[in-house]
Amino acid sequence: MSFKRNIQPQLETWKNSINRKPLILRGARQVGKTTLVNDFSKSFKNSILLNLEKPKDLRFFEDYKDVNTIKDALFFEYNIPANQINTTLLFIDEIQESPKAIQLLRYFYEEIPDLYVIAAGSLLEFAIKHVQSFPVGRIEYLYLYPLNFSEFLLAINEQQAYEQLNTIPVNNFASTKLLHLFNTYTIIGGMPEIVKTYLVNKSIADLPRVYESIWASYKNDVEKYTTNETERKVIKHIMNVAHLYVDQRVKFQNFGNSNYKSREVGEAFRNLDAAKIIQLIYPTTELEAPIKPDIKKSPRLQFLDTGLINYDLKIQGDLLALDNLSKAYKGAIIPHIITQEILSLNTINNHKPHFWVREKAQASSEVDLVIQFENKIIPIEIKSGPTGTLKSLHQFIERTNHNYAIRMYAGAFSIEEHKTPGLKKPYKLMNLPYYLGTKIPEYIAYFIKK
Repeated sequence: MSFKRNIQPQLETWKNSINRKPLILRGARQVGKTTLVNDFSKSFKNSILLNLEKPKDLRFFEDYKDVNTIKDALFFEYNIPANQINTTLLFIDEIQESPKAIQLLRYFYEEIPDLYVIAAGSLLEFAIKHVQSFPVGRIEYLYLYPLNFSEFLLAINEQQAYEQLNTIPVNNFASTKLLHLFNTYTIIGGMPEIVKTYLVNKSIADLPRVYESIWASYKNDVEKYTTNETERKVIKHIMNVAHLYVDQRVKFQNFGNSNYKSREVGEAFRNLDAAKIIQLIYPTTELEAPIKPDIKKSPRLQFLDTGLINYDLKIQGDLLALDNLSKAYKGAIIPHIITQEILSLNTINNHKPHFWVREKAQASSEVDLVIQFENKIIPIEIKSGPTGTLKSLHQFIERTNHNYAIRMYAGAFSIEEHKTPGLKKPYKLMNLPYYLGTKIPEYIAYFIKK
């Protein structure tokens, strides 16, 4: 079973590009990279699908020194005529197993430009350290994440819900069903194997063993992120306790009631961030574009998938009983899934969203998300309740150079006009249902240009 992914049109664009370069598909393990390329390979007359974790495939890069000989050996092995090079896809999966293969990508580009080459790997940041000459400027990147909500709707055959999600503004008659489906998505997450298992009987009863398998595979990879025993211990500690801190900003020193130093924890977190398992989301203090993160301030933790957090916290059964997840686990689950939705849109880069802070002795403020649109930084609060409770958002609006704000909540779409309680500054508030996380950039454009 395979799913339609939003990144597929970009693969077609790459295929049809005149100045095509070898493509590296990046992302954490088990987000669907191999399945995506295997499906894409069906659009080619010929395809060579290698997995460098298998010795029989790795040998092509160990036994031969140059790309032309590798190409000839592969075409011979797969019985592909030499004159069909421009209709052939070479897919090098788990390329991190061979630093030499990574290095040779530049020569595929320079010496065999007619061959379509895609590579994928989960731990490339660590393999790159062992590459003598990385092919800078000779390769392209695309990034893949767990299924987002729009992909989830297609996966569970909710075509009409998908169409309503893509209607701007959303029709309010569709809101109740979309919110119900979004709650389900939030509870189980978007890992492809989890969604496949869920589709069998629409129950979470069979999911724990799959979550455990996924999480165990990440923990087993720990040694690949580290160079010594201390680093291994720190990363294992973080992976065992980090889910308990999803509702708060973290400090590295003594993280998780440990005796580990800030430098040790920081290095471990940066390795997990590079592997896309747990990312560090830093705040900004900017009120006007561009957004600049402040890495001296405490970050939030963003896990690869909210479903994995819910499993680790043992709260999935409790979440099933809730109609509104806004207060689930101290109010942390909904902001986390919406940040995950925004991250899933970054298919051509690795840009992270940020949140806004104003840290004063007597008046600290924090806005859940800020998104740059043209020359404006748009504040986004994620909470239900009356507009009078949006204190941090009002602090931001009174200090910035525009009058647009967004609240995400468990209600219907609307646009309202308000004034801040303090300076009485007029501002426009767009209320967005939680399920519109992947549509935020489009709604901001609609909001401001309308």
